Amino acid sequence: MRRWVGLGLAISALLGAPGGLAAASRAPTFDQSLEMQTVGAPKLSPDGRRVVWEQTRANWDANAFETDLWMADASGRDRRRLTFAAKSSSDAVWSPDGRWIVFLSDRPGALPGSPEGRRQVYVMAADGGEARQLTTFEKGVSQVAWTPDGRALVVAAEAPEDKAAKARKAAFGDYHVFHADYDMVRLWRIEAPLTDSAGRSPAPAEPKALTPDAALSVEDFDVSPDGRTIAFSAQKDPDLISGVTAAVYTVGIDGGEIHPVAVSRGPNGHPKWSPDGQSLAFETSDGAPDYYFANIRIAVIPRAGGAAKVITGDFDEDASLVRWTPAGIWFQARRRTGGGLYLADPATGRVRPAALPGLELSRGFSLSGDGGAAAFVGAGPNRYPEIFATGLRHPKPVALSHLGDQLADFDTSVREVVSWTSTDGEPVEGVLYKPRDFDPKNTYPLLVVIHGGPTGVDTPALAPDRYYPIEQFIARGALVLRPNYRGSAGYGGRFRALNVRNLGVGDYADVISGVDALIARGFVDKDRVGSMGWSEGGYISAFITTSSDRFKAVSVGAGISDWMTYYANTDVTPFTRQYLKATPWDDPQIYARTSPITYIAKARTPTLIQHGGADRRVPIANAFELRQALEDKGVPVKLVVYDGFGHPINKPKQQRAVMAENAAWFFHYIWGDPLPAALTPPATADTAPDKAPDKAPDKAKAP
Repeated sequence: MRRWVGLGLAISALLGAPGGLAAASRAPTFDQSLEMQTVGAPKLSPDGRRVVWEQTRANWDANAFETDLWMADASGRDRRRLTFAAKSSSDAVWSPDGRWIVFLSDRPGALPGSPEGRRQVYVMAADGGEARQLTTFEKGVSQVAWTPDGRALVVAAEAPEDKAAKARKAAFGDYHVFHADYDMVRLWRIEAPLTDSAGRSPAPAEPKALTPDAALSVEDFDVSPDGRTIAFSAQKDPDLISGVTAAVYTVGIDGGEIHPVAVSRGPNGHPKWSPDGQSLAFETSDGAPDYYFANIRIAVIPRAGGAAKVITGDFDEDASLVRWTPAGIWFQARRRTGGGLYLADPATGRVRPAALPGLELSRGFSLSGDGGAAAFVGAGPNRYPEIFATGLRHPKPVALSHLGDQLADFDTSVREVVSWTSTDGEPVEGVLYKPRDFDPKNTYPLLVVIHGGPTGVDTPALAPDRYYPIEQFIARGALVLRPNYRGSAGYGGRFRALNVRNLGVGDYADVISGVDALIARGFVDKDRVGSMGWSEGGYISAFITTSSDRFKAVSVGAGISDWMTYYANTDVTPFTRQYLKATPWDDPQIYARTSPITYIAKARTPTLIQHGGADRRVPIANAFELRQALEDKGVPVKLVVYDGFGHPINKPKQQRAVMAENAAWFFHYIWGDPLPAALTPPATADTAPDKAPDKAPDKAKAP
């Protein structure tokens, strides 16, 4: 395979070729960052002895980030890759006896009628071997679970296109009616065709529909301990704007009548059965009208319905339900820049954290059958996230993956949590990235990288660069600040609501006060400051472009420039109504006050704009509007459109382009390098290393 080795000019060394700045500083190149593997979604076996997890890698040939399943003993031994097929395998679920694993994969189907590129259910022996395809759903499968007796599977999947829809398409061509034509997700049961008495594998059984086609669109579900009932959450249709209708229902394992359980004071979702099957725990906004930024709580309710009891009302953060075990209700949550596992007493509501020493940044918890052990993604400050397993009575986490080894040859920056006071007196935190040889007596350029959300949060854990080449900025001698501005998760409901009717304005104040605080400490060059971010981070960066002349350069990634434009085009209109407490027709002033475009007359800062051409979350009209306004005002501006992409840019080659554009922009405006006219690669090089994503990595060297 032939590979590009550079983009020419100042960033030629940063893609993947050795030499230049990257080699001198021992910072990862763009390609090396994109090729760093990551882990997630660990699933602990019922007996607590083995863990299967997802491991994601870049496949340059397919231009995709693909996911494989890996497994190891909970003791850390016998780590191996389980799946080797093309494309991705994910969402693994252990059988109740621990002998089998079902999972979802979009690999080319082996069964007749398999639709191309759709995720189907596969089963494989837990000890390894060939996986067998079990489904051929026309539109793919979104979730799968075993019944407790291991004899059947329950899946959530869209129904196939019916005769009426096919006839309409034949007569009138392809089109859809907005807020009318829906692909509803239903529940189905499939008898599990594992092996018969002679050890043969029977043909997959025909799925049986358990919920009506047009009644509700299923979100997620849980099968009762006795295997007779399925609890599920669903909303009136799949539209994001219908999230407020999300409620909890039950249906029999053979289908039949749907029973409402928790349908009021929602949105309600993610139900989990109690160990005795007589009650349900579920996540709820508890009737908060502004559920986009209100705390998510956990409530319990009898299986037949009735009065729900919120048990985490005193826990001031989002509580994400993990499971209900004899010990209590386990949930995970963020606390400031950390995160971990918590146990709630369903009777008293008392909450206590699980002790995970050295792994204060943990998530993705999975429990053993008896609830006595856990697997999770764990990290700490300046540590790379890995898969861990531990008992919960006396926790001694054991690392099962070792992806941090990918950083062994690089001088990655040092992360430190810093704090400051915003202009209104509100305390704010952020993460400061510094070079290993940082000297507070020197002065450094400062680049601000702003997270999205706004309820995202930045932590001091290590992570590979995506979108923004942070390690390359550090290698050039910069500091990087990642502010957890008002609205960020982890700091409680009050802090998360501080930018209500104050979007952009308060956020900008938090960012600029953080910049000022670092300048006041004497090690930041106030004349070399830049800002960048994606989504809400792009919006705040657009606010910086139009509100300040203190920055030398700005990059706006998929950002909002005009809330009116956003509101009329986005697929999440409730977001704006809840944060701004109005529609643009009722209160145009608040929409104007919080829109960067309102302040365009002040714009002076050279601005790079990057946007997905098919973005529905932040429609690309925002990018065109900001670009035109800056051009009309004579401000240097460049708009890059990634055709066919939605809100995230989620393929490695285009992420390479995103990083290269940002590097070129800031290397020019912060360091004075020549600005390339375009990212035009030179001739291909036969010496570039081939990638072989379809081959198994050497077991001894596997990260």
